[in-house]
Amino acid sequence: MAAINDLISQITDESLKKKLEQEVNKLSKQKKFGLVFESHLPEVTPLYDMPIKRGCKVMLKDRSEDKNVYSVLSIENGNVVCGIKAEEETKTLSIDDVVRVAEFGESIYPYLKPIDDVCNSSEDDFWHTLIEADNYHALQLLEYLYAGKVDCIYIDPPYNTGAKDWKYNNDYVDGNDVYRHSKWLSFIERRLKLAKNLLNPSDSVLIITIDEKEYLHLGCLLEEMFPDARIQMITSCINPNGAARSKIFTRVDEYIFFVMIGDSEPALSSRNMLDKEVETKESVNWFSLTRTGSNSLRQHSENCFYPIYVNETTLKIEGAGTPPGRGNKRDDYAPEGCVAIWPMHGNGNEGVWQVGLDELYKRLEIGAIRVGKARGKYSITYLRQGQLKEIEDGKIAVVGRDDNGVMILKRVEDQMVQARTMWNQSSHDATTFGSKLLKQILKNDATFKYPKSLYAVKDTIGFFVKNKKDALIVDFFAGSGTTMHAVNLLNSEDDGQRRCIMVTNNEISGEEAKALESKGYKPGDIEWESLGIAKSVTWPRTVCCIKGVDIKNQPLNGKYLDSEVEMKKGFRSNCIFFKLGFLDKTAVALGMQFKELLPILWMKAGAQGRCPNICGDELPKMLILPQNKFAVLIDENNFAEFENFVKEHSEIQTVYIVTDYEVNYRSMVRSLNVKDTYQLYRDYLDNFRINHGRN
Repeated sequence: MAAINDLISQITDESLKKKLEQEVNKLSKQKKFGLVFESHLPEVTPLYDMPIKRGCKVMLKDRSEDKNVYSVLSIENGNVVCGIKAEEETKTLSIDDVVRVAEFGESIYPYLKPIDDVCNSSEDDFWHTLIEADNYHALQLLEYLYAGKVDCIYIDPPYNTGAKDWKYNNDYVDGNDVYRHSKWLSFIERRLKLAKNLLNPSDSVLIITIDEKEYLHLGCLLEEMFPDARIQMITSCINPNGAARSKIFTRVDEYIFFVMIGDSEPALSSRNMLDKEVETKESVNWFSLTRTGSNSLRQHSENCFYPIYVNETTLKIEGAGTPPGRGNKRDDYAPEGCVAIWPMHGNGNEGVWQVGLDELYKRLEIGAIRVGKARGKYSITYLRQGQLKEIEDGKIAVVGRDDNGVMILKRVEDQMVQARTMWNQSSHDATTFGSKLLKQILKNDATFKYPKSLYAVKDTIGFFVKNKKDALIVDFFAGSGTTMHAVNLLNSEDDGQRRCIMVTNNEISGEEAKALESKGYKPGDIEWESLGIAKSVTWPRTVCCIKGVDIKNQPLNGKYLDSEVEMKKGFRSNCIFFKLGFLDKTAVALGMQFKELLPILWMKAGAQGRCPNICGDELPKMLILPQNKFAVLIDENNFAEFENFVKEHSEIQTVYIVTDYEVNYRSMVRSLNVKDTYQLYRDYLDNFRINHGRN
């Protein structure tokens, strides 16, 4: 570049010289290696709850033909006179056809409007949170609440497939982009910049699932954004039947990126995640008693072809019959109340058991054979000789026996292994444990396309929060709500208090949008919003799984895999549903919107106890909320009384003080022995006022 600058300095035409210097300066800032993509025009968020005023920005509710963002010049007789940047012409639109918007990077002043809640534990317990919002603005709020405090972020963003037939629009590619993937990358990068600030820099993990459309570009982006982290991508089989692709291989997998920050590392596991085995909650593998592979047919071992009699009610093995002999037909006789189970292969061929009759009875006597039943089919599993030796050597502990005398086992910690980078677990099947599970809960086939397997999400985040029973987990592409479901299941297994915050928009499917538009409905209308993903999928699923019922309030059937937890028992858990809205900064500064800000103060203090509210129009002079572990001094003239109350309640560890004077605030804080203190409304306003400059 020095040689070029020397040549430019020799140019006598000052105008040309200046232009060349500007262009060379631009070129010098371009990347030579790594990911190159365009930063796209700002995204916009509709603000249906905010009034339209002169000077604000609006867009048409129906953006099918006109995607412009207008500035309101005046409001006349139910119409708004609008202008577009860099254009002198104006346009008059009906005020009923437009909605106020916030553009990317603008200073915003959010609040949380309570919509609903579900309480299936003590009200004083911790609370999960669902926030209906554009996730960019929700992340701005979460950065204010939990910067550097999040243990795990798990997201399943749009895969950029071009699909528009589901409730989270998956089409983020702009056909006019210079770089075909750049709009998607720009969209993701903006959110990851905020998400990065949430993560605990000493020990946390960012987990992102993706498929072949964007995994290369996402990997480069992550390496660029997290240069000090350890980044690893694993392959996970989520659809054994495969998704056909024209002229390419059938896809059965997806990819998961793990961005491990600080001391974060995956916990050891009883499974290596590659071997497809039958597992139990005790972390010890039980193997199918039906022989597979070579020498697995009846003619190979007639003495291992015999019926096992299983009690249809208790699933206890009551005995076994003798082999029928070479070439003889099998006899399906079974004692009363039992069914005869033969070693049959899935294709109908007669197989053999792994052990003969004598060995079968030996293992029955010690509780090393058990029976399961799923979807009307019986399965018999057993412990291999090597595992029995591990029990004898103390490497596997017998921690109890079930009602049929079968051993309940737990592997000793020093036998745990590192998971491998290719996962092939039957429980990760997105059809069986995603779509079908969601249908069981919501009783609707078309409710949400392609939900994740509950157990895939549980395993994925479990590697990093297994040993953090009070972890804070965030999912800002919540979709159908699988992440919170998985967190509740994790908590139920070890009495954890892991807290989950989910964020989702309220988009509807393309098909539903067309049907509503034909009836004259627009975004923001009740009829439109009621079909959105947050209100019709994410929240109903959350409520149902916590209560243990389906959408029709009928008990859920079955047990969770690898667990004795019955679905109908639900979870000892609480969750509150908020909608993100926006406030006027002047009204906030004047203390006119304290009630609206109270849920934010509650979340910042840790979301303990039921979210408080204030009845009536008059504000109290102070709020002392030991059940929520925080207090608020609203009138600083009452500080002496407030100080005494706080000292009487040692459980209060967060204090908010409303004062315009920094000196007064510092003086009051010095005499309070609490963990965290904040000055209102300065702390709140300053944080969001600088959003534009920061982002």
